[in-house]
Amino acid sequence: FLQVFLVEKAGRRSLFLTGLMGMLISAVAMTVGLVLLSQFAWMSYVSMVAIFLFVIFFEVGPGPIPWFIVAELFSQGPRPAAIAIAGFCNWACNFIVGMCFQYIADLCGPYVFVIFAALLLVFFLFAYFKVPETKGKSFEEIAAVFRRKKLLHKAMTELENLRGSEEA
Repeated sequence: FLQVFLVEKAGRRSLFLTGLMGMLISAVAMTVGLVLLSQFAWMSYVSMVAIFLFVIFFEVGPGPIPWFIVAELFSQGPRPAAIAIAGFCNWACNFIVGMCFQYIADLCGPYVFVIFAALLLVFFLFAYFKVPETKGKSFEEIAAVFRRKKLLHKAMTELENLRGSEEA
């Protein structure tokens, strides 16, 4: 409920990135807490706080924001299909994590959250470099951002090809 007001105030991209980074830090804190639990009894509190923070950051960013972004990245025609695919991917990944977590935890021991931290870092970097801010923008404005990035990438590739042919 609170996210609806936060999204309009802070923006989708900034909340998404904040949520991912908070989850990343929480996953690292959970790992540290689990690794040092046998040496320091109070590390169980660190782990508990990290779990609560992980959930809070998920609910601020990666939980609700993708639904806003997917709806805003596509025009009216392909939007239902895009939302269906995003929903399927979301629930399929939730299912996989739910079914495999215990086996991965048994295999990795206290380092199980390192996998989550690494994935969160990849997701953060992807979102930072590829996901535009959609707050207050029309579909046409968002599409123009993607076209500019594509044209810029194409121009840079052609420039690199020209430089390569001069050296040959």
